[in-house]
Amino acid sequence: MKRMDDDARLDAVLNEVGPRLRRIRRERGATLGSLSEATGISVSTLSRLESGGRRPSLELLLPIARAHQVPLDELVGAPPVGDPRVRSKPIVRGHRTMYPLTNRPGGLQAYKVVHKPSAEPCEQRTHDGYEWLYVLSGRLRLLLGDHDVVLAAGEAAEFDTRVPHWFGAADDKPVEFLSLFGPQGERMHVRARPRRD
Repeated sequence: MKRMDDDARLDAVLNEVGPRLRRIRRERGATLGSLSEATGISVSTLSRLESGGRRPSLELLLPIARAHQVPLDELVGAPPVGDPRVRSKPIVRGHRTMYPLTNRPGGLQAYKVVHKPSAEPCEQRTHDGYEWLYVLSGRLRLLLGDHDVVLAAGEAAEFDTRVPHWFGAADDKPVEFLSLFGPQGERMHVRARPRRD
């Protein structure tokens, strides 16, 4: 009897996936053709998924979730989690500890970062993306191409990460800052009053 109840619940969840896929696609202003280009899934398969003529599978849902930049559970209608806090483990890389503040795949990622002072060389790197930094406490040194800038608490910087860059503690004290990182072409817009010298 329990097996039949579980099967019925699963069928009910799967029957809701198609209409949810259509709603999310339309909310984002996407066509079946544009979603097909973004996912590599044929228009006919996407259409059958939305109409319920094709059973959803992870192989189909993962690229759709990635294209829409939504968690997979939003596509399948998983019950909402009661506790809204983001629970993630810190990522430690050398003198830098990053605390993820976002929990969704792809798109804009947010981190709280604590960078301890170090005597390591300031080696500039490049990669695709766009980054925004906001200093919470301490002083952050940013090497960006030929620029060498020190940011104090309350100051922000934004830059294309294809430009050679490095950032870390500017002196012998730790620096704490927020980092927002997005894919290439996804910029954050910051409005601030001009600095008075």
